Amino acid sequence: MRPLDEKEMGEVLKKLMLFTGNNLKNIIENPSHEGPDPNPGPYCFKLYKNKVFYISASLVMRATNIGRKNLVSLGTCIGKFTHGGGFRLTVQSLNLLAANAKHKVWLKPTSEMSFLYGNHVLKGGFGKITDSMNRNDGVVVFSMTDVPLGFGTAARSTQECRKCDPNGIVVHHYADIGEYLRDEDDL
Repeated sequence: MRPLDEKEMGEVLKKLMLFTGNNLKNIIENPSHEGPDPNPGPYCFKLYKNKVFYISASLVMRATNIGRKNLVSLGTCIGKFTHGGGFRLTVQSLNLLAANAKHKVWLKPTSEMSFLYGNHVLKGGFGKITDSMNRNDGVVVFSMTDVPLGFGTAARSTQECRKCDPNGIVVHHYADIGEYLRDEDDL
């Protein structure tokens, strides 16, 4: 495991900023509560085999005792770098995004399964939406009982959503918790 270099950190923060906005500072400055140390330190981003992990600094220090061949995962894998150098958030980052989301959409119970099968969110399927959402903003999708289901990007602004037809796409699907079952071998 190694720290991210400047270019990699820029890619990760740019993607997180899309979903969290000004709440990104809550992720970066979040004090850790993990580990036996009375003062475990902050969370940090580490790279291991093209995967980016969000992990307590205290646990990173303890992981130095584990050989590279034996280390499979440590912390929360929030995304991975593609072969082209881009960064893609994975579904494991959902809890981190949901706690700090800038824009949210709540789905009706009838359209939750459609989203969990990997389909986009249609206007007829969402129950509530946050104000001041613009096109291409990052959106976290919740059930009406405030359970985070996934995330994506806004296909329309809040005002456009209110005027479009019921079969119009509101949120482009990016990742959802159904991936734990669909892609369990790859996660």
